[in-house]
Amino acid sequence: MSVAPAAGGDDLRVLGVHLSALLTRLAGGHADAIAAAVGQLTAATGAGHVCVDLHRATPPPGLDHEGWTEALRQSNIVGAPGEFKPLILDEAGRLYLHRYWSYEQRLAADLRARAAAEAEVDKARLREGLRRLFGAGGGEPDWQRVAAAVAALRQLCVISGGPGTGKTTTVVRLLALLAGLSPGALRIGLAAPTGKAAARMQETVRAARAALPVVDSIKAMIPDAASTLYRLLGGTPHSASFRHHRGRPLPLDVLVVDEASMVDLALMAKLVDALPAPARLILIGDKDQLASVQAGAVLADICTRENLYSMAFAGRLAAVTGVKVPAADGARPPPADCAVLLDRSYRFTAGSGIARLSRAVRDGDAAAALALLRDAGGEDHQGNLRWHPEAKLTPAMLAGRLYAGLREYFDAVNAGDPARALAAFDRFRVLTAHREGLSGARRLNDVIERLLAEQGWLPARQPWYPGRPVLIGRNHHELQLYNGDLGIAMRTAGAHDLQVWFAAAGGGVRALAPARLPAHETAYALTVHKAQGSEFDEVLLILPDAASPVLSRELLYTGITRARGRTEIHGSAEVVAAAINRASQRDSGLRDALWR
Repeated sequence: MSVAPAAGGDDLRVLGVHLSALLTRLAGGHADAIAAAVGQLTAATGAGHVCVDLHRATPPPGLDHEGWTEALRQSNIVGAPGEFKPLILDEAGRLYLHRYWSYEQRLAADLRARAAAEAEVDKARLREGLRRLFGAGGGEPDWQRVAAAVAALRQLCVISGGPGTGKTTTVVRLLALLAGLSPGALRIGLAAPTGKAAARMQETVRAARAALPVVDSIKAMIPDAASTLYRLLGGTPHSASFRHHRGRPLPLDVLVVDEASMVDLALMAKLVDALPAPARLILIGDKDQLASVQAGAVLADICTRENLYSMAFAGRLAAVTGVKVPAADGARPPPADCAVLLDRSYRFTAGSGIARLSRAVRDGDAAAALALLRDAGGEDHQGNLRWHPEAKLTPAMLAGRLYAGLREYFDAVNAGDPARALAAFDRFRVLTAHREGLSGARRLNDVIERLLAEQGWLPARQPWYPGRPVLIGRNHHELQLYNGDLGIAMRTAGAHDLQVWFAAAGGGVRALAPARLPAHETAYALTVHKAQGSEFDEVLLILPDAASPVLSRELLYTGITRARGRTEIHGSAEVVAAAINRASQRDSGLRDALWR
């Protein structure tokens, strides 16, 4: 297995060298076997893997896979599952740092327990609530309706769907259903991994709540604010621990986590650890998107491949939804009865360019994706997809697209209207695969600033200016700024000093002086990873000149589906095909632990 370190690779390599030296010294033998294992394990966790599969890893010189595995099992620093040793080697040949093995085991045990727990509800009230909120039913399964029934009948509900499948709208109706079934006030929490994702969730929930066909007392139980997971758990500066944990659980009856594909193993383990045992956990996201930047692909590991339930639970769902749902002939593990895949897009018609292209990319069908791009003649008949097969994007080509996409934004900046500027900036975004390099976000931001200066929209060579968009890169608890929050530098009417304006947690906007900001970067162009949890009216997706380990099927799918209305792609056919043919695979034992 070849593993490329993620961002911060130099630090990871240094850490790997020191950790390898320490553990080799502690082991007292099998130095080559330990050094090779620790080096690859450190690189693997930095690249998002939870463990190293020794069957696909590279043994040290002089040892084959069997000899390497045996040498590790004989070492006094390598233990079997359940032992307290620095490294854990399980029966499947997966080697873990003990910390990650512990996270995985704790999370698997909690999720299996929640998946197996059945909630007792009044079936007649449940049927009536489903009818009021989702219609009469009948015919083919309405999977939004089924998802609500699953959440009512189980303590764990996982809802996965592509863009525009109504995940958040489903959850709002689902929460109204649970509130109506509750004998008392229901304590509900809404959270997402990043500030941007939380703000978008909050906006969608507020709009959908207002349209609910329920009494005001039910609507009042659905929160009008969403939090980042870090803020929800009570993060503290310079610490990996949180104020809320098993001994001090969150005061919630229901927790909804949006954009769950972005949540890494460690954070998800700490989250479920802090959730009271009787509470419902509802995870929503898109299992086909990029996984978290940190180790793990939790949502993908939890999700089913299809909507297929155990015979007994399929009968319970049919009894309350009024439709027949697919049932397996044999036994199904508990997570199968907790997951729902939404497959109908309400944003795009089945024939739209974005819908068809994203399906082809998701399914790994490079030939279909390229045929769609070529047959469209550069732009599909609905005008929401355009392809430029030129490998290189020249500044002249970029300039016209920028001026059209950012004109309304700079009008709002010049008018001194922060709320309008923040909204206008989300209408167009440049996305790229890499942070560094010729087509990387850092260089693109420099080029964009130069082009905008040539247009006279901003001053040349000034670090701060009206209209500079910045993305926060590090949590700052005291300032209530979190990784992924977006701010706009501008002057409001009557103000002399430049301030950076952010969306406020409870609605509205708030300002901070530029000097107070934690680590940040200019954000005209973002990596696709940084854009997760966001949506834009239009996206300009710039692919690198050549294939790379970062460019994958999941990255391309995520980039395409950030657009609500239009996606424009710059990249050669060879690079597009290479991305589609390279599916990300993260080594983990979580799926086995949940589904065995």
